[in-house]
Amino acid sequence: MFSKIELSTHQNAELVDITSQVQKKVSQSEISDGICVVFVPHTTAGVTINENADPDVVQDILMMLDKKIPTNDPGYRHSEGNSAAHIKASLIGSSVSVIVENGKLQLGTWQGIYFCEFDGPRKREIWIKFL
Repeated sequence: MFSKIELSTHQNAELVDITSQVQKKVSQSEISDGICVVFVPHTTAGVTINENADPDVVQDILMMLDKKIPTNDPGYRHSEGNSAAHIKASLIGSSVSVIVENGKLQLGTWQGIYFCEFDGPRKREIWIKFL
């Protein structure tokens, strides 16, 4: 069985720090040591681990993704108009794994877990599984 985090995004593209929500799921579980898998079941969103101390890092990531994969490129063929979101989600990835020890996520000093929205705003889910 896995647990879920429900999330509403507010912008077309944004990175949402979900570290505390994932830690809450860890704390509510019976797992004190193991692996926490965070999975995003969406094709236009992803999940990543990156710096959560300086908000400029998030803005830089979004800026460079948009610069390299623009939202409106005349070469896209996908009829829904969200090809850039699909490409960004594929590059970022749909899951991360984090070591859990003594009931705590083992992240580096500056690390956080980010839900990556590329086709919002939307209601989204994040699935959490403990191994």
